[in-house]
Amino acid sequence: MSMLLELESFLKKDQIKADEESLKYWGKDWTTYFDVKAAAIVFPRSVDDVVALVKWARQSKVALIPSGGRTGLSGSAVATQGEVVVSFDQMNKIKDFSPVDQTVVIEAGVVTETLQEFAHANQLFYPVDFAAAGSAQMGGTIATNAGGIKVVRYGLTRDWVAGLKVVTGTGEVLELNNGLVKNATGYDLRHLFIGSEGTLGFIVEATMKLAPQPPPMKVLVMAVSGLDAVMKIFAQFKTKTGLVAFEMFSDKALKRVLENTGLPAPLETEAPFYVLAEVETRNDQEEEKALEVFGHCMEESWVLDGVLSQSDVQAATFWRYREDISESLAKYSPYKNDIAVTISKVPPFMEDLDKVLSQAYPTWEVVWFGHIGDGNLHINILRPAGMTKEEFVKECRKVDILVFEAVKKYKGSISAEHGVGLTKRSFLNYTRSEAEIELMRGIKKLFDPDNILNPGKVL
Repeated sequence: MSMLLELESFLKKDQIKADEESLKYWGKDWTTYFDVKAAAIVFPRSVDDVVALVKWARQSKVALIPSGGRTGLSGSAVATQGEVVVSFDQMNKIKDFSPVDQTVVIEAGVVTETLQEFAHANQLFYPVDFAAAGSAQMGGTIATNAGGIKVVRYGLTRDWVAGLKVVTGTGEVLELNNGLVKNATGYDLRHLFIGSEGTLGFIVEATMKLAPQPPPMKVLVMAVSGLDAVMKIFAQFKTKTGLVAFEMFSDKALKRVLENTGLPAPLETEAPFYVLAEVETRNDQEEEKALEVFGHCMEESWVLDGVLSQSDVQAATFWRYREDISESLAKYSPYKNDIAVTISKVPPFMEDLDKVLSQAYPTWEVVWFGHIGDGNLHINILRPAGMTKEEFVKECRKVDILVFEAVKKYKGSISAEHGVGLTKRSFLNYTRSEAEIELMRGIKKLFDPDNILNPGKVL
């Protein structure tokens, strides 16, 4: 009770929640394997509120957990030790827009889809896109350097952040880069906070770059003969078309989507893997070029069957075969791994990893999909019927080591876009050297000397 009274000394009562339902709702993200234990949920409405919260937490030795749309899959936004959760739901204003600079200043709680819609209404485009765009908040996507489906063409969130306003663990407000295109004045601290998962400071505002609206797009869905063909197809589309996205999913993934959604199968031909490619088609010549590349892939027997979208509605349906996978698997409480290697190493890496998983889970269903165009793979192990959550997680974590050994062999990343959080903290050394980790600890200590910002995450 004393904590709530202290919070009420600088926040309004309607900015604080401590009932059991709220603690469970705001105290977790999309990970399902952690026990939630939050002390309170607070809803700042201004930068001054965030500064007051951090200064209070520092004095009171209370840990703070940043919370956005809570769509993360690494446990970064989970409260497990009686922390106070700082939700940015009420800091959701779109502020200054500059059509000349093609930038917009937003608060951390702006939902990604809202920013996309704002850009579209102003004849511009915010290109970072992913299945959770309708609920993921921009502060969180910046703090995890979200990638998504268009990285091949447009890059990561990091590439679209022109400036940040952050509150550090000392309560200091930093304005980083101020939206400048050129700024050769030493270290660009903005990039330390992008991908830091709220461990160095709270992102409260961001200046985001916007792009010109894209040309018309066409989507191809292709049945692929095998893993070795996937990168050959990618190389053809990457070098000969305006490729925007290149996604792969297995027959098991497609089967679960069809069962869950009732959608018709995209093709008559069945295959072990499928590829979805989105290409720019400014004119008939570019569409013809895409079909020419598709035809070549058919002639080489890399592609067994395929179809090109004939309307925006059909293109959206084709995307559902890929984007509805996670939702279709949710009822099986899948154990997820989000990993990456350089693009050229994807086929041999997948073959090695498939052997590891087949040996480890001979009777379990393992579902593959991923952003093959940027080397990012998603592994989903479905929980067998009758197995408890605790037993399932215990078994999966045994094989994590084998998976990450394969990642290390190929000099890849144990987390491509979901972050480290709680789930992969103990495996960070498979991707980062001890020297790097020590430097990261030093940076953490500098910005958050009392370890009150998302403690226990990442490091």
